Amino acid sequence: MAHTIAMHRTLYPPIEPYETGMLDTGEGHVIYYERCGTPGAKPAVFLHGGPGGGIGPAHRQLFDPARYDVLLFDQRGCGRSTPHAGLENNTPWHLVADIERLRALAGVDQWLVFGGSWGSTLSLAYAQRHPEAVSELVLRGIYLCSPAELAWFYQFGVSQMFPDKYARFVAPIPEAERGDMLRAYHRRLTTGAREEQIEAARAWSIWEGETITLLPDPAHTAQHDDGHFALAFARLETHYFVHDCWLEPGQLLAGVDRLRHIPATIVHGRYDMPCPAHYAWALHEAWPEADFHLVEGAGHAFSEPGILDRLIRATDRYAGK
Repeated sequence: MAHTIAMHRTLYPPIEPYETGMLDTGEGHVIYYERCGTPGAKPAVFLHGGPGGGIGPAHRQLFDPARYDVLLFDQRGCGRSTPHAGLENNTPWHLVADIERLRALAGVDQWLVFGGSWGSTLSLAYAQRHPEAVSELVLRGIYLCSPAELAWFYQFGVSQMFPDKYARFVAPIPEAERGDMLRAYHRRLTTGAREEQIEAARAWSIWEGETITLLPDPAHTAQHDDGHFALAFARLETHYFVHDCWLEPGQLLAGVDRLRHIPATIVHGRYDMPCPAHYAWALHEAWPEADFHLVEGAGHAFSEPGILDRLIRATDRYAGK
């Protein structure tokens, strides 16, 4: 008896934006954005991770270009937005307002919101504040920005799985300060000479780059080792995290009632190190109406084959394929 083996879905072919621009927020930040796909097709917005990760060409390929009109942008302080690594007027609520500015610029009433990792946090915050603006949600690598999640990744938890890499992460920090790695790094990234900030930023950033995939991926490590990328990434992450991302405890789970009517897909890797599956499961339990996929044999990155397959199937389905 013949069995058909379902092939994993992968990225759509590389595509260039049909429009790029800079949006002045009027608050000291100028936001780089790009639009790709088919003008006037199904509107979508892509929210990158970090905070401070920026967008890359592969993110454009998560959507069928014939069926989507996608807006992607670099959040305040990172990528091609200016000022680089700028922390002033930089909170999730500033970013939520930027998303609304960009929706007005795109001239659409509603759009699909796609966010992974920190992008899932921002997607939930945006959708709970503006549910009328969201047609569907695609969320990957769920992150609720709780103190427990931060402690797991930066203090004790992932340190037990990657002792060799964690040793490199703690190396720049004196023994006496290692009881609070987040604040120790935050101090180094917000004071002192720029060269010293970049060195601290690279160590902070490489720790994440080396732990987001199930198997080592030199491309992720190389990106996170880049001084320019790392400075924005590390400064923004520590800036957000020492403030608990300006969220009330349990805020995003408590706000799920505002989203129940919105079609949604949640995708999470079983072996996601930065964002333990426990929190994705908690979101699933609070929001059983959303499609939930806990992907076996996968870490955190959207490029993990099983995760990518689920993401492409979700964007295809919401496009009406």
